[in-house]
Amino acid sequence: MVLAIVVSVTLLLIVQGRQTPGGRAEYVALGSSYAAGAGLGKLQTGSPWLCARSVGGYPQRLARKLEMPVVDMSCGGAVTRHLVRGGQFFQGPQVRVVGPGARLVTITIGGNDVGYVGDLSLLAARKDKGLFAMLVRSMWKGPKPREARGFDGLKTELVATIRDVRRRAPEATVVVATYPAILPRAGTCDAIALTETEAAMMRQVGDDLAEVTRTAAREAGALVVDMNALGVGHDACSASPWVTGWKKAGPAPFHPTSAGAEAVAEAIAVALTHAD
Repeated sequence: MVLAIVVSVTLLLIVQGRQTPGGRAEYVALGSSYAAGAGLGKLQTGSPWLCARSVGGYPQRLARKLEMPVVDMSCGGAVTRHLVRGGQFFQGPQVRVVGPGARLVTITIGGNDVGYVGDLSLLAARKDKGLFAMLVRSMWKGPKPREARGFDGLKTELVATIRDVRRRAPEATVVVATYPAILPRAGTCDAIALTETEAAMMRQVGDDLAEVTRTAAREAGALVVDMNALGVGHDACSASPWVTGWKKAGPAPFHPTSAGAEAVAEAIAVALTHAD
């Protein structure tokens, strides 16, 4: 009986995970949970459950601003190789829907490649009470040093991904949006549950991620929307946060708030206007 249930659930996840959103791919959104809008409302119709692709993510908001049909392929947990090579949750490549008819492609990716949000969450979680916190304290060895985070590999993957998108859609504008600033520029606060030393270490990871993303995007000829810079003053400790912290964060700690998703959509819309 247990085996039958496991097999049935696995088959269901395989079938459900291979779904491709319908619609005209005039605007295609690629990326991780920071694009998917994890925790920002109900899931999009046809979205694989495990992607947590919500109706409140920035691609949906941007599509409404631009009055463009969107095919949102973003998925929580994605790393850059999933965009071109697939393999996440039984899915094919996210870029499979990008074609000559695309006018706009947005990309937000990289945090999972370098363990950014994951390490933030584990650092905060190990200070909690309960079984999960105990497991983290006993089994997790702590954050990786910078040299072990794979920034060089991320840059190579991101450049190759953007070039692949440009090959598939030569007339499209490709926009790369960096992750918004999660941590304050100095110090810490109760909301993020990090010590000052931990916050300083992870702030550098966030800054390095943004720099690598900007460099790769420009090298590959994409338009950069730098939410790491624009988000200064809207970190998880601020009075008007664009990202959640750890405490009272709901289902997606250290992820964009509704205001943050709206800010990304607006920033891209403005950048496109200036680019035109």
